[in-house]
Amino acid sequence: MSSPAVASGTSAAKDWLRALEMTDSIPREKERILPRILEEMADRWGESQAVLSDREQFTYQALAEASRRYARWALGQGLQKGEVVGLLMTNRPEYFAIWLGITSIGGVVALLNTNLVGPSLTHCIAVVALRHLIVGGELLAALATSLEELSVSPEVWVHGASDARFRRIDTAIEDQAGEPLSGRDRPALTIEDRALYIFTSGTTGLPKAASISHARVLQWTHWFAGMMGAAPSDRMYSCLPMYHSIGGVLVPGAALVAGGSVVIREKFSASQFWTDVVRWDCTIFQYIGEFCRYLLHSPECARERDHQIRLACGNGLAPDVWDRFRDRFRIPRILEFYASTEGAISLFNAEGERGAIGRIPSYLRHRFSPALIQLDIETGQPVRNDDGFCVRCAVNEPGEAIGKLRTDASSIGTRFEGYTNPRETERKILRDVFEPGDAWVRTGDLMREDERGFFYFVDRVGDTFRWKGENVATTEVAEALCAFPGVRHANVYGVRIPGTEGRIGMAALVTDGEIDLGALRQHLASRLPAYARPAFLRLGDDAEITGTFKYSKTELALQGYDPGLTSDVIYFDDTASQSFQRLDKNLHDRIQAGEIRF
Repeated sequence: MSSPAVASGTSAAKDWLRALEMTDSIPREKERILPRILEEMADRWGESQAVLSDREQFTYQALAEASRRYARWALGQGLQKGEVVGLLMTNRPEYFAIWLGITSIGGVVALLNTNLVGPSLTHCIAVVALRHLIVGGELLAALATSLEELSVSPEVWVHGASDARFRRIDTAIEDQAGEPLSGRDRPALTIEDRALYIFTSGTTGLPKAASISHARVLQWTHWFAGMMGAAPSDRMYSCLPMYHSIGGVLVPGAALVAGGSVVIREKFSASQFWTDVVRWDCTIFQYIGEFCRYLLHSPECARERDHQIRLACGNGLAPDVWDRFRDRFRIPRILEFYASTEGAISLFNAEGERGAIGRIPSYLRHRFSPALIQLDIETGQPVRNDDGFCVRCAVNEPGEAIGKLRTDASSIGTRFEGYTNPRETERKILRDVFEPGDAWVRTGDLMREDERGFFYFVDRVGDTFRWKGENVATTEVAEALCAFPGVRHANVYGVRIPGTEGRIGMAALVTDGEIDLGALRQHLASRLPAYARPAFLRLGDDAEITGTFKYSKTELALQGYDPGLTSDVIYFDDTASQSFQRLDKNLHDRIQAGEIRF
């Protein structure tokens, strides 16, 4: 099957037009926030299926009634406009109903990462100043590790379990009416009011709480519904975490504003994925990160081609996976996009160009196009010319993507609304970029743009490292490693060697049994320059990833190549013997002492 990019120009133009049409009225209808739109949808679609799972199922009417009960509960607690309720719960339809209801009466809901424990969870609870916290019963033990460290604890409400210390939210809402609220019960709200706090993934450092207005919630849901051509006949499948902007807002919202439905699974399962897709008659699914690579490495199953999927939409589909994934599973169309929770830039690869993360049509470049600027990899700061301004990248030259900071009401799609911490917000902004007084938002992502205007992801700023005077993109090295038979996952990072400048490459691999390291070394030599080939290989049983399928590198980089800090086996690329040698304490100490030259 050949790439559909050339033949899909007309289709791509229709996608952009639909997205523009669906979002055009948002700035003008300032009081029409998502909870109110879904109230209208309940009147229209009534008993049609809306949000489904094996645990519970809501029709449009039932979803509206559930959200109203949570709205009345919040009002009964005296929750004021702008006060924050935390939500720590695993994926389920009720998750969506909870934040819809609370935000409908002016509350702000903080979507808490269910993987966090201890200090990290304590930090997230503290930075948004929760008044109440709704927690799923299965997460009480994780929460207990964090509450002890808080100076001011929120009132905790448990869902689905009994605990003598806390009240139960699921029984409390049974006493609340599901009828529509009267106008006097609702505070005055507009799209400019804050709806959510969504936390960054925390792949480096503690998570930051990004502020999300009702306007951005509407922009996300309606824009994606337009780009996907979502319709009442569509059923979207999602197993992505609902504490994230994709799984918790975009996926259910985009399906529902189009009159369709969404199927929610508690967590991703490679063995059950296609069974679920077929069983639920899904037509669209969302992917993210290494999601598709996991499916490719799974054994063939009878249902992997016996589906009704018309579209796979997501971000992070690696170029080395793209064609194999599309062909094996017979995916008619892949819609890759780039976006961040914080905002400022979004890109869509509506043409289906293999490996690209997006392209801005010429007629929209004045509104959406990012700039790519040269970056000093060592300092992480932009290169400035003699006049003190940033330097734009040439065609195919990697640079950091930045988006123009816009404050006008009509620029919702590229808006940056900052974090709870003003200092972190300011650190995200570049000033005096191309002219005195202008301001742009940093994405922290390195990209390149080719001759045809397609953008390609290169690496995260900070992940790219410098060795022997050259910049090494970890994604490029990871792709080369994963192209070798038997390598399932590769996490690439730089480590420091005493007496040398920069960082040398190291890779943590997950493999299907033993692999031929000699053949792997030859494979890398044929694909990568000498400075980019990893000097150390760490072989483990599994890869540590975040809930959004991003690799966690912080702890790996801290442990470095010291065999005493891990039970994983580490190999060293010995140039003298032209082979990978197992690293033991003696060899490690010789490297540390400078006896081995690089």
